[in-house]
Amino acid sequence: MDAIDKKLVGYLQLDAKKTTKELSLKLNLSVTAVYERIKKLEREGIISKYVALLDKKKIDKGFMVICHIKLVQHNVDSVTTFEKEVVKLDEVLECFHVSGDYDYIIKIYVKDMEAYREFMLTKLTTLQHIGSTHSVFMIGEVKNETNFKV
Repeated sequence: MDAIDKKLVGYLQLDAKKTTKELSLKLNLSVTAVYERIKKLEREGIISKYVALLDKKKIDKGFMVICHIKLVQHNVDSVTTFEKEVVKLDEVLECFHVSGDYDYIIKIYVKDMEAYREFMLTKLTTLQHIGSTHSVFMIGEVKNETNFKV
């Protein structure tokens, strides 16, 4: 990636709906050159997909929980079974296998505390191999960025 590519991905991260014409004016390039650069970034996997960011509160997903999970055992079967099951849960938007006191950290979005309780009772605690959980609730959002500085 050269300096122009870095500027280009910066603009696209801020607003992926910018037209190639708008981007060409910002970058002082032709529309074709911008188009070719975007296609190259996509082919190389630097740009992996385009998404719409939603207002969590307006879709009743404003209650965010970080849940630390400890498995009963740390064998291949326990790990693979847990991972296959947790990715099926719609409320879980992110799941990380981590080092330290816990094995996984998951980020959960639901409507409110009552919805989280329902999720815990009917979904999360039914997953195999979970030994314990520790939940932390978001009080307020200080920073939530979606763009990387490249």
